[in-house]
Amino acid sequence: MINRFLLGLLFACLLAGAGHAAGKPRIGITLHPYYSFVSSIVGDTAEVVPLIGEGFNPHSYRPQPEDIKKCMTLDALVVNGIGHDEFAFEIVEAAGMQDKLPFVFANKDVSLIPVSGRLDGKKVVNPHTFVSVTASVRQIYTIAKELGVLFPKHAEIYRKNARAYAGKLRGMKAEYMERIADLPLMDFRCATIHGGYDYLFQDFGLQVTAVIEPGHGLRPTASQLANVIDEIKNLGVEVIFTEMAFPDKYVDTIHEETGIRIRHLSHLTNGEYSTDGFEKGLRANLDALTSALVDVRPGEQGR
Repeated sequence: MINRFLLGLLFACLLAGAGHAAGKPRIGITLHPYYSFVSSIVGDTAEVVPLIGEGFNPHSYRPQPEDIKKCMTLDALVVNGIGHDEFAFEIVEAAGMQDKLPFVFANKDVSLIPVSGRLDGKKVVNPHTFVSVTASVRQIYTIAKELGVLFPKHAEIYRKNARAYAGKLRGMKAEYMERIADLPLMDFRCATIHGGYDYLFQDFGLQVTAVIEPGHGLRPTASQLANVIDEIKNLGVEVIFTEMAFPDKYVDTIHEETGIRIRHLSHLTNGEYSTDGFEKGLRANLDALTSALVDVRPGEQGR
């Protein structure tokens, strides 16, 4: 019996040529920030194609036949490549495109750091470079450079657009840096539910004191939660940054037991794919972070 997977693959073989015949390069991306980055870089010179649909969790995603079909129509694929989009390599392998599809590794020139504040003490490279202004700008220049090599006809456009986009993001960061310029930040102690924000905090000279979830995407057990509450009390944590998708009951329990302020950050890997999606999400994160800092040190601002 021919299953859905094989039928999808058959469709892929029949339609693969059609995508390449459209004229513009088809550049695949794996995560939402890369849709914004690449769209801003290529403008109307290329079609930006999300490898997977909206609303899926990249951490637990399994390749689908339609992903393979899509993969076979691509001319290049931009990936995070350091632990957040492993599904992309499975799709490329299933499509038999390992030796045909050029990869652009966005983090090729980014200085990677480990997840800080893990209560188990383990050292793990943090793959969430795309939540930071500085690391994102580095990736934007790398993507523009690599795409310029693959599609030299548009290389100058890519360089120009990358500079303009990077300037816009840097301007946003400067706006929020000014907001907290007079605050004494060095002793700010915070916890995050998810270990994905080290690069964002690093942009402001801050470090995450503790990460609450026991592993990527894992919920703490009751005993782990009790230990976390004790630990963040001992560490003197002033603010906890949670995520929209994290169950409120855990956050509510921590808040009830500790009285510590709760603020929200976004992972930036959900919602609609859009050119300005990264800017909107980044601004919300910058606002949440700097607002928390101002709330913790209200008397210091403007001195």
